[in-house]
Amino acid sequence: MTHPAVLILLWVFLVISIQSLQTAGLLLAGLPLLAVAYALSATRLITLLRRTRWIMLSLLLIYAYATPGVAVWTSLAQFSPTHEGLINGLLQLCRLAFTLASLAILLSLLPQQQLICGLYVLTYPLRYVGLSRERLAVRLALTLQYAESVIWETTGNWRTSIGQMLTPAEVNLHSIELQTTPFTKLDGMILTIGCALLVLVLL
Repeated sequence: MTHPAVLILLWVFLVISIQSLQTAGLLLAGLPLLAVAYALSATRLITLLRRTRWIMLSLLLIYAYATPGVAVWTSLAQFSPTHEGLINGLLQLCRLAFTLASLAILLSLLPQQQLICGLYVLTYPLRYVGLSRERLAVRLALTLQYAESVIWETTGNWRTSIGQMLTPAEVNLHSIELQTTPFTKLDGMILTIGCALLVLVLL
């Protein structure tokens, strides 16, 4: 299996690419991401999209009303959204949805322990500025454990949801084992291809 750190870097490259692609390229890359994410974990994908629905709606309204252009309803004058704003807003919604789909894929491919190990490897340079990677890994593990319980909470009362997020989590002390694996030539090849594709997209 590909090294967890490589998968995380590829996900970062993919997110950067999604933000740089325009309509045709975005749909060409994003629609397969949605399909793969749905196939791997439909529940996780739907949960991520549902949890961000108000952010998506706010984003669309901001772009629709704040972007100069031709009014959709001329009778409303300045109170009407613009065609350009709606197009840009929908484009941003697609970018956000495809980013969430890529995140669902990453979380499906990497169990929590491997995700932590991958981030542990990527934070290697922090040792040169006096920061402890071990402490970061432990804090990340506790954060992921608490965040996962909040995300999968299906309560329909938004006040209750906010209250649960603000309530201090009960921490159960336990040991966390980091099982790091060495990089292989295949990992190097995959990372090189990913870097090359990122450069092509950004050019």
